[in-house]
Parts: sequence; C-alpha cells; structure tokens
Amino acid sequence: MRVKFWGVRGSIACPSLGHLKYGGNTSCIEVSIDGELPIILDCGTGIHTLGHKFVARGQKSTNILMSHTHWDHINGFPFFAPIFRQDSEIRIYAGHLHARGGIKQILADHLEQPLFPVPLELMASTKHFNDFVAGESFTIGNDVAVRTAKLNHPGGATGYRLEKDGASVCYVTDTEHTPGRPDENILALIEGADLVIYDSTYTDAEFPKFVGWGHSTWQEGVRLCQAANARQLAIFHHDPSHDDSFMVELEAEARRVWNGTLVAREQLVVSVG
Repeated sequence: MRVKFWGVRGSIACPSLGHLKYGGNTSCIEVSIDGELPIILDCGTGIHTLGHKFVARGQKSTNILMSHTHWDHINGFPFFAPIFRQDSEIRIYAGHLHARGGIKQILADHLEQPLFPVPLELMASTKHFNDFVAGESFTIGNDVAVRTAKLNHPGGATGYRLEKDGASVCYVTDTEHTPGRPDENILALIEGADLVIYDSTYTDAEFPKFVGWGHSTWQEGVRLCQAANARQLAIFHHDPSHDDSFMVELEAEARRVWNGTLVAREQLVVSVG
C-alpha cells in the first residue's frame, strides 16, 4: 500500500504563509494498492489537486470512502475533475447516513442552488452511491477488505481499516475520546495495524476547552496505538490555529514520546507492507 496525503487540515482550509510546511488543505488521502483502483479517503479541498493528477495520468475510476459529511470533508467534492468526465466511474461509500436519506441525497442537497451552481445530476461521470452502517465490513475492488467502526462525532462518523496481502491502513477521523477510557471500537479496528491515521486536532493541554466538539489529541492517538500494538501513527486533521512553528514543536515532542509517530503533511507518501 502507498498512502499519499493531499489534505491534512481540519475544520477549514488555511492557505496562508504560516501553513506552508504542513499544508492548509482539508482532509483527503489517496491509498494506492497493487492491482486495485485507487481509494480516496474524504473529499476535503486536497482532492482538487488530486483530481487534476488523476486526469493527467489517465485514471478514470476510483473508490471514495467518506468519514462523514461536515463541510471540511466534502467541500472539495465538486472540484474533483473526474466528477465532470463522462469516462469516469466513481463509487462513493458512507456509513453514517443510512437513516438520513443516504450519501447521494446529502451531496445533492449541498450542490443545490443557491449553495452551488452545478447540481449533482449534471456532473457527467458515472457515480455509484453505497450506504452502509458503521461497524459493517465489506470488500471493494478485487480483494481489498474494508472494516469499519462507529466514531464519536456530532452527526456521526466512520473509521476505516483497509487490508490486503497482510498490509493494513486505518483512517480514524473525526472522533472524540473520553480521557482515561480508551475507545474499544477504535482499539478493535486498529489492532496490529501498520499505519493509523488519527484525529489529532488538539493537544491534551488544549482538549478540556473543546469537550463536545468531536475531536481528539495526538497523545490519545499514541496511547491507542500502543495499546493496540499498531506500528505507526500519523498525526492528522491539524487545527487551523496550529501554524508551522507550532507543528514543528509538536512533531519534535511527539517523536520524543514515541518514535512510531509521524506528522502528516501535504504530499507526504508513506509505504506500508
């Protein structure tokens, strides 16, 4: 598996001089697996650049796994170039909307006037919408096993584990932990994983001010990974107020705490397996 980060920021894109080193685009990750279609995790603003790369290399089909549909995770969707191409086929999955009309209806609602000028039905690609209930497992492509877990986030969110040929990547954002009580759903999902991409919006020191907002800390990510014997943690979904100078210090501290950590930044590539 080859994991590439196209957007690593949470809440809102922050294209400023203070966010150049780690990046200002919101959540979007590409997972490439030998012999399989690329898998995209979330449609934040980072998917805009990824879409142009897809077109340039002739990539016509993909799978998109949505953690949830808050703005920062979907506002790149209508700027993903393959969406507008008749020769593209896109499969979109979501695990938190089964009782709310499904992912197709939610995206269509976001793309109606006066919110957006181009409705979903005019986007020329072939689109398949797949709703499931967080906690279910399924297979995509020829042989990619997908396990899912319900996350603790306002409106609901889904965590994913992708596995093939003994390699495993977990995507766990957005979620809020309870201090001193590890989330059993997450522990089961990430057990023995090669790479865990985890919601690290805050630090432990900041967290008490944001209880109820639906996010976690990099220190909790370390604790979960160590408890679950995961091999590596990618600190992800950086708060917009955490500029490059803040993130440099955070990265150094995280490495001192556990050498299995890395801080996600745009264009970073991590090979797994």
